[in-house]
Amino acid sequence: MKPVLIIRTGRAPDSIRARHGDFPHWFRLCAALSPVRVRIVDVASGEALPDPGEVAGALITGSAAMVTERAAWSERTAGWIRHAMDAQLPLFGVCYGHQLMAHALGGRVDYLPGGREIGTQSIGLTTAAADDPLTSTLPASFRAHTTHEQSVLEPPAGATVLAGSARDPHHLLRYGPNALSVQFHPEFNADVMRAYIRRRREAIQREGSDPMQLWREVAATPIARRLMRGFGQRHGLSAG
Repeated sequence: MKPVLIIRTGRAPDSIRARHGDFPHWFRLCAALSPVRVRIVDVASGEALPDPGEVAGALITGSAAMVTERAAWSERTAGWIRHAMDAQLPLFGVCYGHQLMAHALGGRVDYLPGGREIGTQSIGLTTAAADDPLTSTLPASFRAHTTHEQSVLEPPAGATVLAGSARDPHHLLRYGPNALSVQFHPEFNADVMRAYIRRRREAIQREGSDPMQLWREVAATPIARRLMRGFGQRHGLSAG
C-alpha cells in the first residue's frame, strides 16, 4: 500500500509544539491516517519530495512563512503540486498549503485586506457547495479555527469557491475532482487555537482587536474537522 504524504512547510511555534505537538501529528489525527502509512517530507528544510506516483495522496501543512516570499523550497513545492495535479493525485492543502496550491495553479496570494484573521470564525458555504461531493451534506455555516495574514485574493482559473468567512471569501477551494484546499485549520483543536491567540495577543491588540474576546469565542469545530477526514475517506487515505 502506498504511503500518505504529509508535506511539512513549517513548524508550530516552540511554545505550542512543546505542549500540544506539531502539524504532522495534528494532521494524522484529524485525517484518521494510520501511523504506519504516513510519510513526512519537510520541504522547508530542503527534503526532496517523491514522485507523485509513489504516494497515495498528499496533505500540505501550514507555515509561518509567506507564499509571497517565493522561497526556493516553496517554489519547488509549487512545481511538484502542478506535477501532482497532472497525475490526479489526491491533494488537500491547509493555510499555507491552501495558498501554495492556489499560487501553483495560477491564483494570486497576498496580504488579507484589513489585517490578520484569527480565532474561531463562522464559515459559510457558497451555492456551489451544494453540488460538491465533499460539502453537499455540510450545514450552510459552521465554525472553523483561523490564523493567517495572507490569503488567496484571486483563485486560479477554473477553481470553484465552496466556502468563505466574512473577512475572506476564499476559505475553501476545489481545483479538480481530487484536489481541495482550505484557509482555515481543520486540524486545530480548541486548546491549540487558544494557544495561538495567547501567543499573538500583543499583535492582536495592536491591530485593534480584543484577544480576550477572541479567547472567549473559541469553540469546538467538528464540521471543519470532519471535512479533512471526509476527504481522506473519499480518496482511500484514512484508516477508517
